[in-house]
Amino acid sequence: MPQNHTASIPLVEKVMQEIHKRISSRKALSGSKLPSVRDMANKMQVSKSTVVDAYDRLVAQGVIFSKPGSGFYASAQAHPFSVADAGPKLDRDIDPLWLTRHALEPQDAKFKPGCGWLPSHWMPEDEIKKSLRNLARANHADLTEYAPPKGLPALRDYLARRLSNSDIQASAQQIIITESGTQALDLICRFLINPGDVVLVDDPCYFNFHSLLRVHRANIVSVPYTPSGPDLEQFEKILSTHAPRLYITNSALHNPTGATLAPHVAHRLLKIADQHNLLIVEDDIFADFELEPATRLAAFDGLDRVLHIGSFSKTLTASIRCGYIAARSDWIEELVDLKLATSFGGANLSAQLVHSVLMDGSYRKHMNRVRGKLADARTVVSANLKRIGLVPWIEPEAGMFLWCKLPNGLDAAKVADAGMKLGIVLAPGNAFSLSQSAPEFMRINVAQSTHAHVFPLIEQAMAISTIK
Repeated sequence: MPQNHTASIPLVEKVMQEIHKRISSRKALSGSKLPSVRDMANKMQVSKSTVVDAYDRLVAQGVIFSKPGSGFYASAQAHPFSVADAGPKLDRDIDPLWLTRHALEPQDAKFKPGCGWLPSHWMPEDEIKKSLRNLARANHADLTEYAPPKGLPALRDYLARRLSNSDIQASAQQIIITESGTQALDLICRFLINPGDVVLVDDPCYFNFHSLLRVHRANIVSVPYTPSGPDLEQFEKILSTHAPRLYITNSALHNPTGATLAPHVAHRLLKIADQHNLLIVEDDIFADFELEPATRLAAFDGLDRVLHIGSFSKTLTASIRCGYIAARSDWIEELVDLKLATSFGGANLSAQLVHSVLMDGSYRKHMNRVRGKLADARTVVSANLKRIGLVPWIEPEAGMFLWCKLPNGLDAAKVADAGMKLGIVLAPGNAFSLSQSAPEFMRINVAQSTHAHVFPLIEQAMAISTIK
């Protein structure tokens, strides 16, 4: 892990860095008043003369300006937004954006049990090629035109039928095709929250929720997650104390734990949400990994205060982006306007290809194969992890993730740092934990852990991490 040099930075520069961070994260907007010299000195635990010196230097650089008798203000000049500065400063090994960069770079590591997707050779390449050939012979409009505002009608019809299998009643008119699950969540955040609004996430949760919410300048709070769903006692306390606008969760095959929401927890959760006027986003991108449909909040709620999203990136292809939103009718038109304003017509060719694979029967056969391979991989990988001391938090019935506790109080971030040097990408627990309460945990993707070399490398990284 990189050495922390904070202690060696001069105090004046520390104050200047804090002001730069406030401006780049939009916590201090152009023209907004900065803390007084006295308040900043108290916050940073430095002398008032140090703050005066820092403010004078920032004025000279044009970063801030002063109004005699009034105080100091952020410069009217626009400053680029920094996602990294929008949240607490994290060590690189638990920084979601750093982890994502290295998981996506093909040359950065040979093995990637810390990534969140299936190996490429598990994906239906032949079926995708067949659908591409069929599309190449299709009407020219399917290849060159923008998609309709809500997206491909045939795909929306299919999704409406598919959702009904999970008891989610949504007509095709209540479904919008997006370019990914991430875009679906981004549109919902644009629609429902303003900067400064409180948003609730699980602890742990998918780490990109943190990054995306910081882009929207939300105040993020978290609720502990249990094997049957969020801790309802803490959930109710948080709603009473923080009054969050939105809660983002996975009902089935929770990322990173693999847990599934229990029906009694879902009923109680929705009752509490109704009492506190809480809106919910149910991210269901792992639905097709299930053996049997589990509890869905959108089914119990009838899409009243729950918005349901999904995509095909994890099951079909990440290269051809296609997701969706199912929501109540009176929200759909506003979401369509946001989609048009931010991405205009949508990826018509991607939707056509996904629909083609879904309709010709090959997708069903592909997912049957994947579920079988994942079942075998979970058994083998779980046994190998236990052999080297990693214990799964639960044994999921489906999906690709095992949430594992390291032995002997090992720090997962240090293990991940050692692993990167050995050519293996690992996902330490605190990358998923807003409260930083999972230092001994690690998410393991069983589909990416079937090679015999993975476990000796993890074991070697664990040993290296203990060397001071």
